[in-house]
Amino acid sequence: MKKKQVLPVVLAAALMPALLAGCGDGGSDNAANTNSNANGGSNAGTNAQPANDGGDQTDANKPSEPITLTFFDKNTGAAFDNPVAQEIMKRTGVKVEIQQPTGNPSEKLNLMLASNDLPDIILMDRGGDIVNKYIAAGAIIPLNDLIDKYGPDVQSQYGDILSKTRFKDGKNYYLSNWYGMDNDPVFGVQMRKDMLKELAPDKAEGGQPFTTDEFEQLLKDFKAKYPTIDGKPSIPLTLNAENMGAVLGTFKGMWGMKPYYEDGDSLKFDVKDPKYREMILYMNKLYREGLIEQDWAVNKSQTWEQKISNGIVFSTVSAYWDLGNANGALKKDGGADKQLFAYKVVAPGTDPSQTTFGPRSPLGWDAIAITKKNKHPEETMKFINYLASEEGQYLLMWGVEGQTWDLKDGKHTPKPDVLQALKDDWAGETKKTGIRTWTWFIKNGLGSDGTPYDVSRLNRGEIEQMASKNLLDSVYDTSPYDNLNPEGGTPVSLSYQKVQDIMKQSLTKIIISKSEQEANAGFDAMLAEMKAAGDESVEKAITDNYKTRMELWK
Repeated sequence: MKKKQVLPVVLAAALMPALLAGCGDGGSDNAANTNSNANGGSNAGTNAQPANDGGDQTDANKPSEPITLTFFDKNTGAAFDNPVAQEIMKRTGVKVEIQQPTGNPSEKLNLMLASNDLPDIILMDRGGDIVNKYIAAGAIIPLNDLIDKYGPDVQSQYGDILSKTRFKDGKNYYLSNWYGMDNDPVFGVQMRKDMLKELAPDKAEGGQPFTTDEFEQLLKDFKAKYPTIDGKPSIPLTLNAENMGAVLGTFKGMWGMKPYYEDGDSLKFDVKDPKYREMILYMNKLYREGLIEQDWAVNKSQTWEQKISNGIVFSTVSAYWDLGNANGALKKDGGADKQLFAYKVVAPGTDPSQTTFGPRSPLGWDAIAITKKNKHPEETMKFINYLASEEGQYLLMWGVEGQTWDLKDGKHTPKPDVLQALKDDWAGETKKTGIRTWTWFIKNGLGSDGTPYDVSRLNRGEIEQMASKNLLDSVYDTSPYDNLNPEGGTPVSLSYQKVQDIMKQSLTKIIISKSEQEANAGFDAMLAEMKAAGDESVEKAITDNYKTRMELWK
């Protein structure tokens, strides 16, 4: 199964203001680098309503005449003509024309705004300045009155997410997708299980964390036992320099650090946490001992993945789903145990249950808004309300009843051949059936019958199961900290960018320092440069934004 399309640096942002503290008022969910499709769903759905799949509940809400809505979805340009699309049109009387997100979606969104060439509905990143730009320009409309009149399912499904995704004027300008807490791990220390069985057989099956000292010894033992593999130098631990959010986020998880260092009632950059220096010196020690690949700093994602696929790597750090292609190659070559599985490593003085490998925001991934050019706002909200309802959720994510699933004993039950086809050929089966082609207004969690809204949650393989076994208690809510950076275009926002650049340029150099003394000196120099760039004014703005958010959420 493929994973949710996760935005590479957004997870970095939620985890690690040292690189990207995020942008925009709204906040965004987090994730590490990946090129795959979805996992969204938790084991604790809330505000779920009884399913309506037994009959057509939409006739009264259909427009008197069929209407066509243009929809820009940055995630997909799939034509609205598969079985799910046909069923949506049948039940709502609305046809959708998907606008192809050719080229860079961000550039397209900015161009549409500048030219005033807007679709009826628009889906864009929830985090970042783009939503704020659209709001400031009056390009998207407030939804509150429309939700009150035509959105009962929106109200019941979203619940307090609506209050937490309000703009600073107190109005809702968008609805998010993949909202609700996703009780699923993210980062972990990925290790080859077959080799772990040799080096630490008592912990290879998971359930027991490693200490940082134990992990260091594992790397040494691997290097001693396997100096070469298939004639090539072996690699105890490699890192993906193109996804430093995942790298630093995983190591921060060992120490239980969150996006900011909370110093009294102030939020400060994470690098000011005393534990951060301890963490970066540990990374430097691993590097100096030859346990981290010496040329990791030039690794691109493709290079990193290829080295793992070649079977010469014992360990890496990443989101567990980032290794999908590499693990697939390893499994094909040598069976399931040859894959890298996600394990927990815990720093000294950290409670294993207080580690922070699983940053998750319940506020959602993308923002879906109605633009000012929409001539049918009431009908559009009725359309949205249907898709946000349980009936709509199961249609989008499970397909058409009778074709891909049946209702048995009051429960959604996927057809076995469809479930197998999704496992064997995800792209082909989703294209044929329409399952999960569009992830509009999708809610994490379980429906009222206890089945997940996301059918892919029923296809969890050994990699996902091990990640849950080892790291589920490391999941935490990042939403209070997401996207607190200063408003764009202000003097303090320029200081913010300077501070971000300083950290980004400094941290890699510190990790590859030739001595602990040099690493410490580099860390001190970074802090001094940050101070000279105005980091204290930035931290004050971040703290003020945090306090404002907490007041808004009351």
